[in-house]
This record gives sequence, structure tokens and C-alpha cells, in this order.
Amino acid sequence: MAIDYKAAGVDVTAGYKAVELMKQYVKETYDGRVIGGIGSFGGMYALSDAPDGDVLVAGTDGVGTKLKYAFALDKHDTVGIDCVAMCVNDIVCQGARPLLFLDYMALPKLIPEKVAQIVKGVADGCKQAGCALIGGETAEMPGMYGEGEYDIAGFSVGLTKRNKLITGENIRDGDVLIGIRSGGLHSNGFSLVRQLFPLDDKRTFQYDAALGGVPAEILLTPTRIYVKTVLRLLEAVSVKGIAHITGGGFIENIPRILPDGFVPVVDYQKYQPPRLFRELQKRAGIADEKMYNTFNMGIGLVLCVAKTDTERTLAVLKTLGEDAIELGRVARA
Repeated sequence: MAIDYKAAGVDVTAGYKAVELMKQYVKETYDGRVIGGIGSFGGMYALSDAPDGDVLVAGTDGVGTKLKYAFALDKHDTVGIDCVAMCVNDIVCQGARPLLFLDYMALPKLIPEKVAQIVKGVADGCKQAGCALIGGETAEMPGMYGEGEYDIAGFSVGLTKRNKLITGENIRDGDVLIGIRSGGLHSNGFSLVRQLFPLDDKRTFQYDAALGGVPAEILLTPTRIYVKTVLRLLEAVSVKGIAHITGGGFIENIPRILPDGFVPVVDYQKYQPPRLFRELQKRAGIADEKMYNTFNMGIGLVLCVAKTDTERTLAVLKTLGEDAIELGRVARA
């Protein structure tokens, strides 16, 4: 029997409905400085009406049930990188440079050495993103979490100019989609992953020839942080849109950057997903569409550029050490 995300306990349809229901309450808080609305990767707030005025871009997220593998391996120095990545990668999608980060940890019993390891990961992520870890909160909550468990979330703020914002509004028919390789699963889809690599199965913690390593260790690989790559690229190329491929995969995230009336046309033959994703699909027994609607499938970020900028974009990304692929194009709906 096939196992998909809903069968694993995550109902994305309910998530869509929740967003629709909450929009009315969110909009009641807006003033004239808010740019856009729910749906952008980063929340945008203008400090000035001037064309070159400053705009704050904020993002918040957590690590999710990927933490279960950290608990099982008793390895806590990388999940902080995931926490930072999930926030700052969203912010840079709008063309902003992350300035600061705050973290929130909740755990049943405060063990100083463990907390220090978690914060080390957060600090490592901040260094990769070029932002400052300026504070946070550690909440000791007995009875709220199981022994040895905890949760971690983060919040980041970035800065750009209004005339430098990347909003996708200038994307047009024929523009090209370019993907940048991920470092693995990143931090999405783990409710399904845990069904396929169970924590109570000793094989999850033993060498697997099909994967070329120990599954639990591979699954704990931290999310890549693309901030410095994107900011360097923006110095050389005009990027029209950027999608962070997180929950919802290609199918949900790429359309988020496109204006009404346009759709992404992805050539799925352009590249071969890494073997981790092929093994996940084999174990789950689900169709390609569900895979691309759950996981990043080996692509962590998708850029949209004019067709005339394609070769330049790929060349710059190569010099920055990125493995980038032309994935497809934008078309009229």
C-alpha cells in the first residue's frame, strides 16, 4: 500500500483552508507600510515610501519532526542550522540581506550542555547567512515534551531597498527557471520520512548500501543556506523571482512567485533526483506528482530570469560553487 503525506498525518488541504480562514484577521492588522500579503516567502514592511527607501523583510519557521532523528542519534549541533536556514532562505527570496536572528527553544528539562550544542548550530547557521544572533528564549516546560525531546523555532529580519525587492511581478512568458541543488531533504516532509525510515527500526541506524550511508545520519544533514550565493548573484544578474523549495515542493512553491495568468513549465527530464529521493519514492510507492508536492527532490532554490540572462546566471552560479540546472520556463496559463 502506498504511503503519502496525508497518510503520514499531514493534511495539506487543511493547511490551505486554515490560511484562507486566517487571512481576514491578518489583513485587519495591516497599515500602509505592508507590502504584499500572505503568500510571499518573506513578510515585507516598508520604512519609507521613497523608491529607494528601506524595506524590512522578516521570516519565521521551525525544524519540524526532523528533530526526531536528532533525538535518536543524540546529535544536537546541526538542527540549529536548519532553523536558521528555513528563515533566512525565505528572506533572501525577496532580495533582502538577513541582519539578525532570534531563536526559541522549549524543552522539559534544561540541560546546559545540550542547549549549548543546539545554540552552536544556530550560531553556525547565522555565520553561514552573515547575520547576527542577537537573542532568544529558552523555555523549560516540564510535562510538555517527552524525555530528551525539545522544539526549536526562529525568527529573522532582513533589509533591502524598495526598488531592489524581488516580488516576481515582472516575470513574463518565456522567462527561464533555474534550480540550485539542495543538500538533501532539508527540513520538510519528515512526517512521511519517519514512516519510511522508522525510528524503532534498527536498519535506520545501520549502513544502507542503497543510500551509501546510515539513513538516520543522512536524513539529519542540515539544510543548505543560500543567502551569500543569492546576494552575490544579484550583483551580476537581474533575478525576477526566487522560490525556496520547502513544504509543498515544486508544485506549491514555484507558482508562488509567478504573477496571475502564468504557470511554471518544468522539464522533469532535465535532471535526475538524488538517490535518497528515489529510495523514498520506492519505499512510499507513490507517484511522481506526490513526490514533487512533498519534497524538494534535490533542488533547494528556483530562480526565474530572463531568457537572455540564462547563460550568465548559470556561469555566475558555477563560479560560486553551485550546481545549477535549467529546469524549464514560464508560460501563459
